[in-house]
Amino acid sequence: MNKVVEARTKRTEWYRDARFGMFIHWGLYAIPACGEWLRGSAELTAEQYEPYMDEFTAENYDPKEWARLAKKAGMKYAVLTAKHHDGFCLFDSKLTDFKSTNAPCGRDLVREFLDAFRAEGIRVGLYFSVIDWRHPDFPHYGDMFHPMRNNPECSNENRDFDRYLEFMFGQIRELLTNYGKLDIMWFDFSYGDMKCEKWKASELIEMVRQVQPDVVIDNRLEGSAEDAGSIRTLDPTPYSGDFASPEQMIPPDGLRDAGGNPIPWESCVTLNDHWGYAANDHHYKSAKMVIRMLVDCVSKDGNLILNVGPNAKGEIPEESAEILEEVGRWMKKNGRSIYGCGYAGIPKPEWGRFTRNGNRLYAHVMEEQAGAICLPGMAGMVEKMRRVSDNTVVPESFFWNLKEYSENAFFALHFSSVSGNPGMISSYPLPDETDTVVEIFLKEDAQKPE
Repeated sequence: MNKVVEARTKRTEWYRDARFGMFIHWGLYAIPACGEWLRGSAELTAEQYEPYMDEFTAENYDPKEWARLAKKAGMKYAVLTAKHHDGFCLFDSKLTDFKSTNAPCGRDLVREFLDAFRAEGIRVGLYFSVIDWRHPDFPHYGDMFHPMRNNPECSNENRDFDRYLEFMFGQIRELLTNYGKLDIMWFDFSYGDMKCEKWKASELIEMVRQVQPDVVIDNRLEGSAEDAGSIRTLDPTPYSGDFASPEQMIPPDGLRDAGGNPIPWESCVTLNDHWGYAANDHHYKSAKMVIRMLVDCVSKDGNLILNVGPNAKGEIPEESAEILEEVGRWMKKNGRSIYGCGYAGIPKPEWGRFTRNGNRLYAHVMEEQAGAICLPGMAGMVEKMRRVSDNTVVPESFFWNLKEYSENAFFALHFSSVSGNPGMISSYPLPDETDTVVEIFLKEDAQKPE
């Protein structure tokens, strides 16, 4: 095994077991409440944008409440935006005055976040943008995304990118050295020729590994949501990342390298349509959809990190909290079909998904069926079955109308007397219409996952 891949596999063991995380995008952009890209999309000058810092009170910020919500939802890790593209820091950086400790809130919001989530037993990570629209040495005019990209008066003459990188490295070192052990560093993002060694990525990763050798890192020093980079090759670079990060979608078949080997990956998805708080965005995904997205990711050997965008006061919107609490109720009953589980080595069934943990196969039944539910090609492989939510026995079905399909195994979730045949399977609504999970204990000699 390639040394890069070997080290990556060891570092991500806990991460691949955890499966479900919380992303939190929060910053000055919560005040205008139009999403985190406002300054870039509206091409705002620094003079137009930076006064928001004078209003950043974070008066109701209670990270302990956030952490309790994440735990209740069944999330095992959480990542907070320590600094987004606008350059505003939620931590007490000594390298800038554009930070929360200089805002009216006067608090190191990152430190409080880390303390609160660690106290709940949740793994912690920090998002850091390698883009900084405020720094004078970051490219302005002509850059693909900078707010001043179309303003010729913001010429790049006399801008020193190496000086910017020194600043960027310094802030990353602050996060790595001043806040205890971090589980994840989530860098964002590369584009055009702004990638790889443009960020001095080899040197950066060497620094990160020297300070925190076990921290799990995403792939966006090299890749983006559009291109995973060399993590999908047989010869990944040292800065290829520990996991790929598809955005606002779930890959059709999971992610594998050029040799067909699975690689760690995580779909990052918003709960509504924005990452940062958007006051008028009430287009929320239902708890049912979130649960099914999570199951879909795990069935393909991936993770789901679900984003919430707190408002300017530091409150997670009530709609978000209600959805997460409902997800948590399902997770409390069915979590063992998620944690530690992955690809089952069996094609996706027509009625839902499979996840697997060793010789325990989990059938996630999401669609009602006419009669018995088919386990394709699994005749003779089943030892016993139980409904995960309450450990109810689920009997294997051997009814007369299934004999022609004897290469398969079948089970039913309801029994009744139909057409005078006692015990005949009847079509009823699923016990849990979101996802009824059946735990299938496979015999020891049953085929292992691919």
